[in-house]
Amino acid sequence: MKLVMLARNPGLYSHRRIVEAARARRHEIDVINTLHVHMNITSSKPTLRYGGRTLPDYDAVIPRIGASITHYGLAVLRQFEMQGVFPLNESVAIGRSRDKLRALQLLAREGIGLPVTAFAHGPRHAEDVLAQVGGAPCVIKLLEGTQGRGVILAETAASAKSIIEAFSAANLNILVQEFIREAGGTDIRALVVDGVVVASMKRAGKVGEFRANLHRGGKAEAVAISEEERKTALRSAEVLGLNVCGVDMLRSSRGPLVLEVNSSPGIEGMETASGADVAGAIIQFLEKRARRGETQTRGKG
Repeated sequence: MKLVMLARNPGLYSHRRIVEAARARRHEIDVINTLHVHMNITSSKPTLRYGGRTLPDYDAVIPRIGASITHYGLAVLRQFEMQGVFPLNESVAIGRSRDKLRALQLLAREGIGLPVTAFAHGPRHAEDVLAQVGGAPCVIKLLEGTQGRGVILAETAASAKSIIEAFSAANLNILVQEFIREAGGTDIRALVVDGVVVASMKRAGKVGEFRANLHRGGKAEAVAISEEERKTALRSAEVLGLNVCGVDMLRSSRGPLVLEVNSSPGIEGMETASGADVAGAIIQFLEKRARRGETQTRGKG
């Protein structure tokens, strides 16, 4: 196969591993900077150009689009899709997952376990929002935050109200969620590829830190997930339409609760902790499924 990866930093572990896995299985793969691609949106003949030339025909595209360039990255990916290139994850599905509020709404509609979450515009409803999530302590999240950034634990009602008011004054959209005390600063990530959990790990935040993100100094170890956790991860991927994703869950007294579904999960921590060949599983999925012009969510929003 002839593959292309959209990635701004080809030196990242995840990107290097995917390239290594592709080449080990005798596939061609190009890595191109998403922001350096430009589009010619011409009726009946859409094209993509990079480095002064029209890009060749590819069998599949692997989008590794950073959160800060989601809008442009999805436009580029849609152009590949219009040219019949099979995407690892479709633009529509990535868009769903990147919109945290929409993703939670879709998961909630399907009955998937979530922390109690409230959303409102402006500070006038702060007290009502806090009451809905069970009061303080509670977790306040920016809708645009990634890797634990923009996530704050408000330990008192007064501090929660102040944080909500401050974000509202800055015209930032936030979610307020209940704090799951029994999780103890840990979460579970299940990595799904083509309807199978290929690896899982338990992440723990450093001392004094309630966020378990590895980018914030958290530690990871392999973990055996329960059947309920496995089903929750697979159903979450299915609801959002993602072929490959990381599903982050908390272990609570009422079962697994989904925090987030990541459409471009990093694989370094997962491969290191679990020993699984995640990059290889991704390439094997493309070998099995990549056919020009075939997508799962054509025309769906």
